[in-house]
Amino acid sequence: MKALRNLFDKMRPTFSEGGKLHMFRSLYEGFESFLFVDPIQAKRGTHIHDCIDSKRLMTFVIIALMPALLFGMYNVGYQHYQHINETVGFAGMFLYGLGAVLPKIVVSYVVGLGIEFTVAQWKHEEIQEGFLVTGMIIPMIIPVTTPLWILALATAFSVIFAKEVFGGTGYNIFNVALITRAFLFFSYPQAMTGDKVWVSNTILGTDGISCATPLAEPAKTNLIDAVTGLIPGCIGETSVIAIAIGAIFLIATNVASWKTMLSVFIGGALVAFLYNNVCPDTNAAAQIPWYEHLCLGGFCFGAVFMATDPVTSARTETGKYIYGFLIGVIAITVRVLGGYAEGMMLAILVMNMFAPLIDFFVVDKNIKQRMSRAKTTK
Repeated sequence: MKALRNLFDKMRPTFSEGGKLHMFRSLYEGFESFLFVDPIQAKRGTHIHDCIDSKRLMTFVIIALMPALLFGMYNVGYQHYQHINETVGFAGMFLYGLGAVLPKIVVSYVVGLGIEFTVAQWKHEEIQEGFLVTGMIIPMIIPVTTPLWILALATAFSVIFAKEVFGGTGYNIFNVALITRAFLFFSYPQAMTGDKVWVSNTILGTDGISCATPLAEPAKTNLIDAVTGLIPGCIGETSVIAIAIGAIFLIATNVASWKTMLSVFIGGALVAFLYNNVCPDTNAAAQIPWYEHLCLGGFCFGAVFMATDPVTSARTETGKYIYGFLIGVIAITVRVLGGYAEGMMLAILVMNMFAPLIDFFVVDKNIKQRMSRAKTTK
């Protein structure tokens, strides 16, 4: 790393003001800050000196995503060979999944980061770090056989219209990864409804096999398979165990709020239990036990990795409880009463709109309570 550090120091004058490659300064600084602690630091005064900047926090989230991503690769191969009735070992299943998933990750990053680099150069600003996580999440919440050109189009749309138009990282109202999924859902509804999912394809060809998801056939759902993740579904959303490992890491490192996560599950469990008891037997989704609702679809993944997005979620401590609880309620309600098997996407996007309002009322109530106490003491 010392040699790499020396190389960057040697290259700095070339990219600095007056250098031959000054026009690419933001690109240089982006790579430098990704690899090293920012060299521009406060030397005195009331500043907190810490090497954990936002880029490092994004790196923590990527680490937390790894268990779900790696298992998702294995599950892609597992579902493929199961449906073509072939027996292969663990390595064969994983390599097949790796070959199917890796191109999507590459496309997601190339398109998203390419747009961010271009915008940063155009605006003469620092390259933001938000897409480091978004670029990893996008391939994990789509069907494995989504064509790469469609993925590129959806990623470009979400980065431009859900992020850069609002001012870039930290200013977006909606979760960028979910906007990508929403674009795919409304543009290609048959592939994204959640009723069916592609579980097998020939990577170099066009043949494929699709089957119903557990939410479409709840009677055939095996809870153990749902927890382990050996079920059809989007790449990173099937394994509760893998997602739980990521959640523990995020909570232990104080990167994500356990209050938001917990309240999502509480809201979902309560309303699912309610529908279990009040909805008619003809509603198959309402008859799914409440604990199975929490394990199926993208409920766990959304609660852990997207409801906790620090930019688009509630930021007050009380607001996190309200925000998460309503996400759980809306997700299960859409799933049961709306006829849409995967309601987590819509639930989070709806609550993204109301997160600032929730925070406003929480802060306003706190101010009024303090004023009331001040008048009482006088």
